[in-house]
Amino acid sequence: MNSTPRRDLEPQEVELHARNVRFDWTRTPLHWIKGQPAVSDMVCILHLLLPEGERWFCEVYNEALPFVKDEDLARTMRGFIGQEAMHAESHDKAVGEFLEARGIDTTPALRQAEYIFRKILAPRSQHSDKAKYNDMVQRLWLIAAIEHYTAILGDFVLNSAWDDYDVDPTMADICRWHGAEEVEHRSVAHDVATYFDPGYLHRCRAMVVVVVCLLVLLHREARFMCDADPDLHLSYPRLWWEYFKGSHRNILPKIRTVVKFTLIYFKPSFDPASIGSTAQAVAYLATSPAARAAA
Repeated sequence: MNSTPRRDLEPQEVELHARNVRFDWTRTPLHWIKGQPAVSDMVCILHLLLPEGERWFCEVYNEALPFVKDEDLARTMRGFIGQEAMHAESHDKAVGEFLEARGIDTTPALRQAEYIFRKILAPRSQHSDKAKYNDMVQRLWLIAAIEHYTAILGDFVLNSAWDDYDVDPTMADICRWHGAEEVEHRSVAHDVATYFDPGYLHRCRAMVVVVVCLLVLLHREARFMCDADPDLHLSYPRLWWEYFKGSHRNILPKIRTVVKFTLIYFKPSFDPASIGSTAQAVAYLATSPAARAAA
């Protein structure tokens, strides 16, 4: 992929809209990065986690929309909801048509994701409207923190070295289409949470919760996926070794980069637009095979 465009070439404003994409998984091998089975499996955990998470995003935003009096923000939220709903649908289909069709029993991982987003993160039973509202605001800040990481991943996939390793074009396209849209709407969740409650401490608290939960969840899902792969059984040390090799080759995110952007989030002056490039995202969406077919 091309390097990130200069900041002075960034478009001023992008109207968010869902792209009705479709992906044909019939020719995609399970190890879709040639010669990199472990890395292929690690990226595939996104298919297991994202559908439930993004449906949860949509539910919380639909809950919040009636309270938004700023029509521009409300319109942006509706565009965000449309994109996230399409992300959930596309990765859901990848679970059945790609992972399960290739012998991966996804049931344990899907049940775990369902429990987290449908039970733990569901609206709490509250006795007053104020308590219900405050509970919703806390969930909006959790979404903002999670979206910080989806923007980091989006920027990574747009600038990764996957093409140097003969990747399957369908898997590369779903990741880059999704990543480009995450970069395209990377400011929305932060803007929405700030609209409801600009408190810096709430932002930091949500990020601490998300960091801890993501560390546990991604770690568990990576082990699950590699164990479920009938052709790949890695010891725990070997799993980490494969990750570090992949990150060194720029086919997985570098831990130091993720740590750097995590720390940036805690700056009082943090701006989501500092991650990635809208111009690069829009340029990819203009060339994405799936997005072009949906136009």
